[in-house]
Amino acid sequence: MSCRIYMDHAATTEMLPEVREAMEPYLREENGNASTSYDMGVRMHDAIEEAREKIAWVIDAQPEEIFFTSGGSESDNWVIKSVAGEKKNSGKHLITTRIEHHAVLRSCQYLESLGYEVTYLDVDDYGLVSAKEVVHALREDTTLVSVMTGNNEIGTIEPIADIGAQLRARGIAFHTDAVQAVGQIPLSMMRLPVDYLSASAHKFHGPKGVGFLYARKNQDLSSFIHGGSQERGKRAGTENVAGIVGMAQALVIAAQEMPYTRGKLTRLRNYFAERVRHEIPNIRLNGHPYKRLPGNVNFSIEGIDATALLVLLEEEGICASAGSACNTGQTRISHVIEAIRVPENYAAGSVRFTMGRDTTRRDVDACVDALKRCVIILRQG
Repeated sequence: MSCRIYMDHAATTEMLPEVREAMEPYLREENGNASTSYDMGVRMHDAIEEAREKIAWVIDAQPEEIFFTSGGSESDNWVIKSVAGEKKNSGKHLITTRIEHHAVLRSCQYLESLGYEVTYLDVDDYGLVSAKEVVHALREDTTLVSVMTGNNEIGTIEPIADIGAQLRARGIAFHTDAVQAVGQIPLSMMRLPVDYLSASAHKFHGPKGVGFLYARKNQDLSSFIHGGSQERGKRAGTENVAGIVGMAQALVIAAQEMPYTRGKLTRLRNYFAERVRHEIPNIRLNGHPYKRLPGNVNFSIEGIDATALLVLLEEEGICASAGSACNTGQTRISHVIEAIRVPENYAAGSVRFTMGRDTTRRDVDACVDALKRCVIILRQG
């Protein structure tokens, strides 16, 4: 059945018409290579730099601190492997949390195979890690800490400012995977004590396959792809101009709409959670009740198999997910659900609903009504 109500915006978002329109000239008329010196190439180069300036403006950064990538996973890999390599003479110890995106966790595991040591911090039952716990885990040979801004599964927003302040006072590099947060909540690099930040365009109504990495000026960042001089010699390869232009346009729109969209999604999220908790017995909300991303609700339902539930929801025209879109098809319980210690009789029934700019209260009501019907069917079966 077709997806009548889309409740999986944390997986990806629909590209806005304004974004397509901004990209169109670079898919049809403008065919130059930004590295060439003739007029067509210069126009492509100028389009890239204008996009860089727009993104820097939105997040309160300098244009030279923005590096274009293929998305969040590449940005995470680049930072973690680059900083670890650049600082290996100072130490080979990194810190992260048990609920990070797999792009962070598997980059850390790769470094462990090379002889690095990684501390994986526990989180509380809401998915929060405290600045105090980060500081307690620091060692003399710690060179990088990576803590996500907002969790992609349960929506919990981490105390990035507090953690960053402690690390800056000690001169330790700090990276945050902000893929779920950019375009959703205000983020200012002028105010946040963050050295590196990862983002992906398709999470804020931009095109797929393009993202950016923020790297604070004077912080270590070695070349990730070797070849030409693109991205100041740090990421070789002919640029995806249309994607870069589209990403910048999408982020500007997200920033302009954020005061309205953030409030709307927070109200819908709270309404969704309240209806479910009052109308479906033996259900628990995963993640922090209010320190969470605006459009995210994640529930664990006792005695329910999430895969079976998602099949029934799809038959009702509802598209949701059991966790990270990067792990579809896996039957084991999510590492995030395990990390927040969801009871065994609830854990297998964990489902995520994530709303977007066009989600309405009517959509939420239809989704909750469908969820109630599906749970009854599965519990009677």
